[in-house]
Amino acid sequence: GVAMVNELAAPVDRPISFRITSASVMNSFYIPALAGQIYAMPGMETRLHAVINKSGDYEGFSANYSGAGFSGMRFAFHGLDDAGFQAWIAKAKDGGGKLDRNGYQELEQPSENQPVLHYAAVDADLYKAILNMCVEPGKMCMSEMSQIDAKGGLGMAGIRNTLPLLYDKFARRGTIFGPAPSYVASICTTEEALAASKADQSVTPMTSTPIVGAGLQRPLPLSIRLPSPSATGTLRSPFNS
Repeated sequence: GVAMVNELAAPVDRPISFRITSASVMNSFYIPALAGQIYAMPGMETRLHAVINKSGDYEGFSANYSGAGFSGMRFAFHGLDDAGFQAWIAKAKDGGGKLDRNGYQELEQPSENQPVLHYAAVDADLYKAILNMCVEPGKMCMSEMSQIDAKGGLGMAGIRNTLPLLYDKFARRGTIFGPAPSYVASICTTEEALAASKADQSVTPMTSTPIVGAGLQRPLPLSIRLPSPSATGTLRSPFNS
C-alpha cells in the first residue's frame, strides 16, 4: 500500500472503509461531499463507510478545534474514475520512500500547514502501533497492558517498570513540580507485542468473585432458603376476595 499526508483519493462508486484514530488529542475527520464527520480519538478506533458518487475535487478538514494551526488542517479529496485512480496510485509510488516508525515520529512532531507528502510504501504494523500508542521503541502497547491487567496485573514488579520520557505529546513541558515524566516500558519485544494484539483473545476469568482487599476473605456465596408452602399455608393476594 501507499501512504499520503494531506491528500486523499478514491474511485467513484466504490465503497470505502476508513479506520480512524488519533495520536494525541481528540479530533474530527470530515469530508462534506463524502459523508458526515466522525471523531478520531487516541487509543481508540472509529470506522466510517462511504462512497463518492461523482468525480471531482473536494475538500476535507478537521472539524474539531485542536490547537495552533487548526485553520490549516485541510486536505484535498479527489473523486476519480478507475483510470484516474490508478494514475494517482502510480504517482504516489513514484514519490519513493517508506513511512516507517522513525518517519512517523518525525511526522507527528508539532507543525503547521504541512505540505502534501507521498510514500510509496508503509510499514504494515505502523497503524496497529499508532492505535495502541506504542510507536516509540520500548513503550508498552495498550493491548499488551490490557491483557496484563485482565490477568491480574504485574503486582509489585510493575511499579518500577518505567523509562524516562524523552519526547511525547503528553509530556508536561515546562512544569517543575511532580515526578520526572516517564512511560510504562514493554516487557515484550515490539514484534511480540504487535503479534499479541493482532489476535483478539478472549480472556475467561478464573472466578467471577469480586476482588477484595489484602488480608480479607472472599465473601461466601449468598443463598436464601424460602419456607415451603406447607409451613406457611396458601399465599393469598390481599386484593383477592
